Amino acid sequence: MTSYPFAGLGAAFLLSACATAVTEPPVAQRIANATPAVTVTAGGETAPVGTPNADAADDPAIWRNAADPAQSLIVGTDKKAGLYVYGLDGKTRDFLDAGRVNNVDLRDGVTINGEKGILVVASDRNDLAHAKLALFRLDPATAKLSALGKVDGGAGEAYGVCLYHAPEATYAFIVLKDGTVNQVALDAASATPTGRIVRSMKLGTQSEGCAVDDRTGILYVAEEDIGLWRFDARATGSTVPTKIAAADGRNLVMDAEGVAIAPIGEKDGYVLVSSQGDNAYVAYRMSDDSYVGRFRVVDGAIGGAEETDGIELMLGDFGPDYPGGLFIAQDGHNATAAQNFKLVAWDAIAKALGIAH
Repeated sequence: MTSYPFAGLGAAFLLSACATAVTEPPVAQRIANATPAVTVTAGGETAPVGTPNADAADDPAIWRNAADPAQSLIVGTDKKAGLYVYGLDGKTRDFLDAGRVNNVDLRDGVTINGEKGILVVASDRNDLAHAKLALFRLDPATAKLSALGKVDGGAGEAYGVCLYHAPEATYAFIVLKDGTVNQVALDAASATPTGRIVRSMKLGTQSEGCAVDDRTGILYVAEEDIGLWRFDARATGSTVPTKIAAADGRNLVMDAEGVAIAPIGEKDGYVLVSSQGDNAYVAYRMSDDSYVGRFRVVDGAIGGAEETDGIELMLGDFGPDYPGGLFIAQDGHNATAAQNFKLVAWDAIAKALGIAH
């Protein structure tokens, strides 16, 4: 047997290092160390998810009713139990027992079983060793979800998911816990949906939140302790990521979690990421990846949002309360109730940040 004379010394050093490891600063200190943030208040909130006393609510998606914007719908995950559908009044319209679904996204105008409809896709963690994508159809008339089936997402634990409606196909990007990102071509045109992994990309450590800009074919992914990245979303594009921002404890405080986009014009707009470590959200300009500003959702007539996982943003008219767009944030601390989602007018955020809206 080979002898390593310094093994004992190394082990002692490691034990000493573990014993003296610096713990993560408390939230108040992280807030104090971070770049100052402007504040906004929520205009609404959803009913709490059904799983109490747990980290359960996680990620929202938005369907905008173009004919009657005030009747738009929100789909949100209870990652211990399934999917909720809410109205803009925050009331529960539907719940579907889908088990451990973590993140969710949707696209309208997708061919589903022979006709155009709203495709909802969730990252399925019911098997922690092998990721799945769970597919659903959302009926806008009844606000009901119906399960279509599951497709393969690759070996590993499913975390994030976002959809990309490209000219040739609808793709799902499933972000695995280890930082692997698989691009899956979806086909829901027949009674049984199918999926095919067309390529894989990799970040170095745990990742989750993502969003795709359908206009430009750019995928944005948050690597929790490292920062925000962008990839070419095209199936034939490069798999090499470009870093937009580091989780430096100033502008972006780890964990970097949910990601959402505000597309403006043909190519510009903003990408937002949840700075979970200090209860804030950070905006970057799409055209040059520059830092724009930070904001927090604080207590008002409705409570604020803290330790946010998933976020979503959609511009456009959502009725009198959200005339310029709707931002939704998961709230990790919803007073004494179970976790829920907070709704904020995009106009209020843009005004606070001093940006176009």
